[in-house]
Amino acid sequence: MEDSSSKSFLRKQWDEYKEFWADRFPFTNVYSRYIGREQSLPSWSESDVNEFIASDPVHGPTLKTAREAANIALYGSAIGAITTAGFAWKYSKSLHGAGLSFVGGAVFGWTFGQEIANHAYQLYRLDTMAAQAKFMDWWENKCRR
Repeated sequence: MEDSSSKSFLRKQWDEYKEFWADRFPFTNVYSRYIGREQSLPSWSESDVNEFIASDPVHGPTLKTAREAANIALYGSAIGAITTAGFAWKYSKSLHGAGLSFVGGAVFGWTFGQEIANHAYQLYRLDTMAAQAKFMDWWENKCRR
């Protein structure tokens, strides 16, 4: 470990910057066990997720709500992509413009759909990250058996 007095000014600033953002985005700590594994987990099906939702009274309903919110975001993405690409094609007849509008509309539609779902399902009150991590642990244990 380096002594703090031997670190350069820029190194100290960089370390503080990383620590600042690590506190605000804890998903890197939560999901680090699942990302970059040597042996990946097998795919799970809808029935596996429903089994977890039924078996865990605390995290199950939270995971179910988060999955419903993701479906709303998916619908928002599809609506945004199709409508913006349609308008771009209607008014410009430019293939690359319609393609870029399709991608941009998908991103914006996903964002707006996620925000609508966040407020409709009050996801800000739930710890969806913990529910997803709990499911991953449950799935890992089930695959070991």
